[in-house]
Amino acid sequence: LMDSSTSYTRVKKVVCHVCQKKFSKTEHLRRHERCHTGFKPYVCKECRRPFARQDALSRHEKLHLRYIDANESSMPASILDSMSSRDSSSASIATGTSTSATSHSWEEPQISQHTALDSAVSDLDFALIWPDSENLFQSLMSSDTTDQWQMPLGTLPFLPVVQNVNEVNFGSPNLIEDRSSPVDMPFGEGQQAVRDVTEMVKSSSLSVTADVKASSITSVFLDECLHMFFARFIPTFPILHRATFVFRECTHPLLLNAIAIGSLYLGPRDSIAKGEALWRLAHTAVATSWQLFITHIGPYDACQGVQLVISTLLGQIYGALSKDRTISMTSRVFRPLGFFWARHCGMYDSEPYSMENLPAIDAPAAEKEHQWRTWSAREIQQRALLAYYVLDGLVAQMSGDGASDRHLSNPLSLPSSEVAFDASTADEWLTQMHSQKPDESSFRAVFRSLFPPIGNLRALDYNFSAFALRVVLEGLQTLISDCDDQDLAVGIPGRSDLRRALAQVHETISMSIHISAAQRLELLLRWHTTCLDTMINSTALSRHICTRYNIPQDVSGGRRAVRSDFDFIKFTTTEDARRAVLHAVAIQDIIEQLPRGRAHVIHMPSSLFAAATIYVAFSLSGLATVNLPSSIVWQDALLLRSDLHLDDDDIRPSYGSNTRQFVETVPCIPSPQIGGSVRNLLYELNSVQKLFSCLASQWGIAHHMGDIVAQWIQLCH
Repeated sequence: LMDSSTSYTRVKKVVCHVCQKKFSKTEHLRRHERCHTGFKPYVCKECRRPFARQDALSRHEKLHLRYIDANESSMPASILDSMSSRDSSSASIATGTSTSATSHSWEEPQISQHTALDSAVSDLDFALIWPDSENLFQSLMSSDTTDQWQMPLGTLPFLPVVQNVNEVNFGSPNLIEDRSSPVDMPFGEGQQAVRDVTEMVKSSSLSVTADVKASSITSVFLDECLHMFFARFIPTFPILHRATFVFRECTHPLLLNAIAIGSLYLGPRDSIAKGEALWRLAHTAVATSWQLFITHIGPYDACQGVQLVISTLLGQIYGALSKDRTISMTSRVFRPLGFFWARHCGMYDSEPYSMENLPAIDAPAAEKEHQWRTWSAREIQQRALLAYYVLDGLVAQMSGDGASDRHLSNPLSLPSSEVAFDASTADEWLTQMHSQKPDESSFRAVFRSLFPPIGNLRALDYNFSAFALRVVLEGLQTLISDCDDQDLAVGIPGRSDLRRALAQVHETISMSIHISAAQRLELLLRWHTTCLDTMINSTALSRHICTRYNIPQDVSGGRRAVRSDFDFIKFTTTEDARRAVLHAVAIQDIIEQLPRGRAHVIHMPSSLFAAATIYVAFSLSGLATVNLPSSIVWQDALLLRSDLHLDDDDIRPSYGSNTRQFVETVPCIPSPQIGGSVRNLLYELNSVQKLFSCLASQWGIAHHMGDIVAQWIQLCH
């Protein structure tokens, strides 16, 4: 093909029989074919690590030489042999050949006599928690991956990292020129148009990968991020199974999005920029080649496309809470795709793990291991879908948009207990499974029980985990988002019914013995935010305040118009406003109580922003000082008199409680009859602003929320 920048003709004369890609030289074809076969003919003489390309081996050997030159006088002769054995051990962990090694592959490396040596040879990455991080790093830094996105349907666009990682590349200066093209090139204006499009595509693909290469990303960085993802994020959002996670079985977008989330928990400032670069890389791969990823199926998956759904979920979590407005908007635009892909792949129709397949305690180790991994794959698939409902409700509340799916029709069953999901060995898992009574109730049935013909306030009779209760809360949140002020929406329960349902959920959270103290605080944090929105739509209220005082913001609903007839100052004199301020104070108190290791649950920024919105509404209305009850009865803080059914024996209305006196006092000013403590909400706004500064280190959206709060504080002075 003639190229304007060259004076010769390049002929594509040899073709790959797998993907039909054409090459001008036979040696190029042979090198390319190794990405299909996984053949690695080049082996390091020092550590016996195999490579598919000679140049990759040469770069690797220079690391050995660099270390030997620097430590020739002090290094014992046996150290390289020791390194070689450790590298072989790491390889067995990565490939899953050793059951015991795999189960502990995510643990901190053990301190040994070679600790100092490990630090000195960090370039070799022998002490990585995830040994395949070096392979992932090499694949990111090589040069042809965008070609992989263009492979025919049915071919996995990103190869497992145990294969020839140097053939999996991200952007190439010769990307367009190396592709197969029609032999006859158009002439005149058509030829120029094709060239312009070619350059546009090339520059676009290269710009995606340029940030990655310019960010000084190393295998150590990838390793640290993946470790932080499992150590910090997964405990608060348990959607991947830590103990059975196998690096080489994951597609690159899943790993990149997990690493991007993990980067939020690292200290260096440049970690955020690196994470954003990796997120863009993963998003580009999914957006351009989802039709390829949707055909991928893991060794224990029940259907295709599971990793595509998980990849998209992680990417949207990162994007929804990102400081970068473009990333945030992109995440919201792609939000409904997860539900669509899951239904297309039949994930909702997959049979759950059958308890009949549960091995006996004394079954062979291989059988227990196989069943454990089969169960974990089904559990991950289910939790990924449930996590979409959680994210959907959260984004709907943050943005003021409606939900992407009908949460009340969710046919999925309740997930397994957190104790079983957190088991680190097959034996631990089996012990937990045998000791539990399986509950195959669906969320559809749970929501039905929340809205009976004659309501009650009893705790729900289900074996809930903390994760399951989060799904229930987000389902109620979406119903509240769909309500209008007059309760005229068709097919939506009224606010009275929703408040009674929330009272049942509160009773369930309080009485559950399977939920830890930290998990209970996280659930109550979201419960208070949901209850607050039954009194006033906090997202709409924040937009009203910003619009009235000309404060630009993209956090709550962007630039959409607000109701011109709404008077938020008048609202602060109502009973609903006084109920809302009780929930706002509770939100702030819970966030300040959460232990440091749990202080980054994904709904925390939006909950704190809802509380700040109530604070500023009261402060701007001249009601900054409130006298809170000494103890709060949350049933009285939530339910109106009209919500109570006096003929229901389960209800114990406390008409004389301090809480009810507070919400029925007009105006909301300090009253000696109520007792309790006096709170100055304007002063509390300063504390809230500091909390946003802390949250911004993990979730970038908190930075924008903190800026808005700072402008609100200036208005109040």
